[in-house]
Amino acid sequence: MNGPIPHGGDLTAARARFPGRSDWLDLSTGINPWPYPLPRLDAAAWTRLPDAGRTADAEQAADAFYGAPPGSALAVPGTQAALQLLPALRPPSRVAVVGFTYQEHARCWRRAGHAVMEAPSLAEAVAAADVVVAVNPNNPDGTGLDPSDLLRARAALAARGGWLVVDEAFGETRPELGVAGACGAPGLIVLRSFGKFFGHAGIRLGFVLADADTQAGLRDALGPWAVSGPALELGRIALADRPWATGTRLRLRAAADRLGGLLSATGLRVVGGTPLFVLAATEDAAGLYERLMQHGIMVRRFDERPHWLRFGLPPHADAEPRLRACLAAYA
Repeated sequence: MNGPIPHGGDLTAARARFPGRSDWLDLSTGINPWPYPLPRLDAAAWTRLPDAGRTADAEQAADAFYGAPPGSALAVPGTQAALQLLPALRPPSRVAVVGFTYQEHARCWRRAGHAVMEAPSLAEAVAAADVVVAVNPNNPDGTGLDPSDLLRARAALAARGGWLVVDEAFGETRPELGVAGACGAPGLIVLRSFGKFFGHAGIRLGFVLADADTQAGLRDALGPWAVSGPALELGRIALADRPWATGTRLRLRAAADRLGGLLSATGLRVVGGTPLFVLAATEDAAGLYERLMQHGIMVRRFDERPHWLRFGLPPHADAEPRLRACLAAYA
């Protein structure tokens, strides 16, 4: 696939299809619906170019939050930017993406001239490729890879000049799966998204945790002032707020459990997920998707997996009854 990939969150397209609806319930993304409370930001974050000190403060907060060695984190304007830049740092390579996952990985490597395959397992990916991309926990099915397996894969790839790219976009909800503590070792690149767990996807902030050479290549490709001052300041503050993170993990897990129960009770089969979304299957996923859209409820569908629908967390008290009523009427 070389053209644009459809993603969740496109309310503009939904409104164009159903112009009479204004009360959209967007469950199509895996973004925390209860975002970190916006603090009062330093006024200079808005008026001055983001200097090296502000950037370093945010990166140090990221190292500490993710459990990475000091100097591991590079701030980027959303991890999507890193996905697009990393392939340019290598000569044409064999790239294996583990399993059915976030499609932008394969697209970005393929567009940069690499030979890309989908591998059914981590072991098969390592055997077949120079670069292995693994999303952990996986999007959209939530499958988790054992960190010890990932680190063995890193060692095998690095021994022949290869890379292991681990996308931990949803890693805040499953911290036991993280491999950030090993960053700095050759061949290990970890991608962390700020917007999903902290709920501020619009500021476009992410971090690449990697060795100094990889960081240098990305810094050169990004150029100066790549991340906005307000994004860096918000990231620094939020990443240091451990009590909020701990409480939010508990809240998200409880909400995902409720959502899974709701989907099961209305006849869908829960087949995976994380605390930020639930993946369900039904034979008539296309028909159900259309009914939900007609009722102003947007979820995530997958052309490659036509029986799957991914549901984000209902954001407020009225959302769960509305979703339940729509599903029950369709069952």
